[in-house]
Amino acid sequence: MPDNLDSGVRFVETEVRPMLASIEGYCGLSVLIDRGTGECIATSSWESEEAMKASAGQVDPIRQRASQIFGGSMMMDEWEIALMHREHRTMDGSCCRVMWASCDPGMIDEAMQAMRDALPQIERLSGFCSMSVMLDRGTGLACVTATYDSRAAMDANRPMADQIQAATSDAAGAKMLEVKEYELAMAHLNVPELV
Repeated sequence: MPDNLDSGVRFVETEVRPMLASIEGYCGLSVLIDRGTGECIATSSWESEEAMKASAGQVDPIRQRASQIFGGSMMMDEWEIALMHREHRTMDGSCCRVMWASCDPGMIDEAMQAMRDALPQIERLSGFCSMSVMLDRGTGLACVTATYDSRAAMDANRPMADQIQAATSDAAGAKMLEVKEYELAMAHLNVPELV
């Protein structure tokens, strides 16, 4: 719920993050919010799939409590972080454009190469901070996030970002499912550079 976003983010920062930091294999956390809809995406990162799965018993009660404080329903997905590139660090006011796409699972490597090939164009966009690609190799689903240092930069780059996205989707044989834009409320994912 929109009215609960600030208290939810505060809970994640002051209680969830320290709790997760005590779990073996935890790397970091980020939170994206949409103040208009009340939607929130919280992403935790782990050293390995094994560490992530081993943490489930400790993390599930934390997720349930966070869902209550945010005042909404919860969905959970597990992804492989296939690409993480930072041009410069995010700051207060940073915003993200998140794209969900699908491709043939047998074409994942080609799709990832198309993303890497597009990276120099994306880096040239004014205010660009970082880009990540998360994959579900079994289904061919991908979540691509581009972060900009301000809402103004994201807005100004939207036409060019749309062109790059369309060309990359064509090259990757991917189908764009959804595009949403969020405020970056917390950026502590701590994933190393992975291109």
